Amino acid sequence: MTEIRHIVFDIGKVLIHYDPNIPFSRLIPDAGERKWFFDNVCTHDWNLEQDRGRTWQEAEALLIAEYPEHAENIRNFRRHWHEMVPHAYDDSVAIMIGLIETGHDVTMLTNFASDTLAEARQRFAFLNRPRGVTVSGDIHQIKPDRAIYDHHVAAFGLEASATLFIDDSQKNVDGARAAGWQAVLFTNARTLQADLDRLGIKA
Repeated sequence: MTEIRHIVFDIGKVLIHYDPNIPFSRLIPDAGERKWFFDNVCTHDWNLEQDRGRTWQEAEALLIAEYPEHAENIRNFRRHWHEMVPHAYDDSVAIMIGLIETGHDVTMLTNFASDTLAEARQRFAFLNRPRGVTVSGDIHQIKPDRAIYDHHVAAFGLEASATLFIDDSQKNVDGARAAGWQAVLFTNARTLQADLDRLGIKA
C-alpha cells in the first residue's frame, strides 16, 4: 500500500453536523407529514442538484410548480438552512487541525451548494484551515462520480494512490477507491483516530 501523503476530508456529517429535521420539526410538527415532505418534496435527490450547482431559485420554482400547496415550506428549506448546521464536531475538527499543525497536507472535498458552503466557512473558521477545498456546486460535479475525484487530484497536485479520503457515505468512499484513492468510512472521531493510527498517520 502506498504511503499516504495527502488527507482529504468531507465536511457535512464529518466536521459539521447537518440535519434538516432541526428546523422542520418546528415547521412541520407532525412526524408523518414531515417524513412525507422529505420523501416526496424536498428530497435528498432534489437537494443534491443544488450541490451539483443548480440555483435555489430554479430548484424552488421546480417544486412549487408541482407542489404549490407546499410553497412556503419549499422556500423554508433554504431560508432555514443555517439551523440545519447547528454545530461542529469538535473532536473531528481537533483531529483535522492536529494533522495540519503537524505538517500533513490536508484538503477538503464536499458535496455542497456554493452559497451554503460560503456561509458555513464564515461561521466555522476551521473550514478555512486546510490548503483548499473542492466544492461540488462550484464545478457542477458531485460525489461519487469519478470526475470530481480526478478534478480534486489535478487541482491540488495530489497522487491518487497516496491520498486518503474520509467521508461518512459508503458510496462516496467506494467512489474514491474506484478513483484509485485510499479511503475510510467516517462514523465518529474515535474510529477515525483508530483508522489513522492503523495507517501510521500521526497528528
